[in-house]
Amino acid sequence: MKKSILLVGLALLSATSLVAQTADETMIRSIYDEALYRGEAYDNLHYLTQEIGSRLSGSPQAAAAVEWGKQVMEAYGFDTVYLQPVMVPHWVRGSVERARIVSATMGTVDVDIIGLGNSIGTTPGGISAQIVEVTTFEQLREMRDADVKGKIVFFNRPFDDGLISQGAAYGGAVNQRGNGPVEAAKKGAIGCVVRSMTSGKDDVPHTGGTRYQLNVPQIPAVAISTLDADMLSDLLTREPTARLFMETSGKFYEDKLSYNVIGELWGSENPEEIIVVGGHLDSWDVGEGAHDDGAGVVHTLETLRIFKALEYRPKHTIRGVLFMNEENGLRGGREYANQVEAKGEVHIAALESDSGGFTPRGFTLDADEEKLAKFIAWAPLFRPYYADRLEAGYGGADISPLKNQGVPLIGFNPDDQRYFYYHHTAEDTFDKVNRRELHMGAAAMASLVYLIDQYGL
Repeated sequence: MKKSILLVGLALLSATSLVAQTADETMIRSIYDEALYRGEAYDNLHYLTQEIGSRLSGSPQAAAAVEWGKQVMEAYGFDTVYLQPVMVPHWVRGSVERARIVSATMGTVDVDIIGLGNSIGTTPGGISAQIVEVTTFEQLREMRDADVKGKIVFFNRPFDDGLISQGAAYGGAVNQRGNGPVEAAKKGAIGCVVRSMTSGKDDVPHTGGTRYQLNVPQIPAVAISTLDADMLSDLLTREPTARLFMETSGKFYEDKLSYNVIGELWGSENPEEIIVVGGHLDSWDVGEGAHDDGAGVVHTLETLRIFKALEYRPKHTIRGVLFMNEENGLRGGREYANQVEAKGEVHIAALESDSGGFTPRGFTLDADEEKLAKFIAWAPLFRPYYADRLEAGYGGADISPLKNQGVPLIGFNPDDQRYFYYHHTAEDTFDKVNRRELHMGAAAMASLVYLIDQYGL
C-alpha cells in the first residue's frame, strides 16, 4: 500500500514538473518570437550609435545618452523611470596622438598608436627615448633600474592564440595595459607603450583604461597596433638602440555630474526583491561604442520591453540599469551598489551584458554550488536556441560591487571570437553588429530573467 502511494506521488510530481517545463518552454518561445519578429534592440542601437555616437564619461554625448535612455524607458511605459546621480571622471584625449620609430637602419617610421584612457599627455613637443621591450612585470622588475631609467618601456605580451576563449586570452594580457605605466615608472621610465589587446594582426590600435598609483610618477602611456608591435619587436632584436618618439595630449578635468539610468517593472508578489539587468551607457571616445557596450544597453531595454509587450507580470521587481562610467572608473557600478546597501534593498540576482552583440552561447554564474546546480539545470530550456552553455564564471564589472552583498552575479556570454577585433577601437561601429544576433541575445537574457523570476536562484 505504502509503495503504491509512493509511486502515485512520484508520478504526480513528474507530471507537475512536466507541466511546469512545458509552460516554461511556451513562455520562452513567446519571448523569442517577440524579439525576432518585433524586436526593437537594433533600431535603438542605430539611434544610440548614429545620432549620439561615442559616449565617454563627462562628454556631451554621454549626457545626451542619459537623456535618451530615460526617454526610451518612459516611452516603453516602465512602472518607474529615474536617474541616479553619480560623479564621474572627465578625461579628454586631446587632438594630438602620434608616434614614430627612429632607426639607424630603417630611418623614421610612423607607427599606429592611441593614448590609453586616463593617461597624462606628454610634455609639449613629445618625448623621445630608447625602448626597453618586456613581456612580463617580473622580467621588468629583474632589470637594473639604470637599464630602464629615462627610457620607454614596451610591453609586448600577445594574446595566447591557443586559448579558445578570447575573454581568457584578454585576461591573460590586459594587466600590462592597466598596470604597465605604474610598473614602468617604478623603474624610472619616462613613457610606456603597450601591445594592443587583440589577437588580430592589423593596423588598428586599441585604447582602454590605465591607472596610476599614489607616490609613483605618472608617465604617458599609449597602445600600439599589433602589426607595428611586431615590427618594433623585430627591429629591437637587430637594433637595441632604436628610439621611439611619441606625443599625446590627454588630460583630466574636474569630475562631472552624470547618472545611471534606471527603469523598473514592479513585482506582483515580492516587489521588494529585485532582479537587476544592465549594461554600461558610456563608451570610449573612438568608434561608436556599438558592441561595447551599446549592445548591452539595448539588451537591457529590450529585456524589459519584451515583458511589457507580452503583458507578463513579474513576481519580483525587474530593474534595468544603464550604468555610467564603466570604461574609466566604474563609478556608476560602485554608486549603484552603495545605494543598494544604504537602502537595504534585496537583490536576488544581477545580470550584465558587456561582451558584445554576437550570437548568444549561454551565461556564466558567480555564486555558490547550490545556486550553480539550479542554474545549470535550466540548460535544456536554452538548448533549442543554442544558448545552453550555463556554467560557473564571471558576472561583470558593473555588477561586481554587489558581490560583497551576496548577490548572485551572471554574465551574458555571446560568441567572443570576433569581439576583441573591435573592442576599444575606432572599428566598434554599428555596421559590425548583426540584427538577428543582437535580438537573439536579448531574447536569451529575457528568458533567463523570466526563469529567475519564476523560481529564484
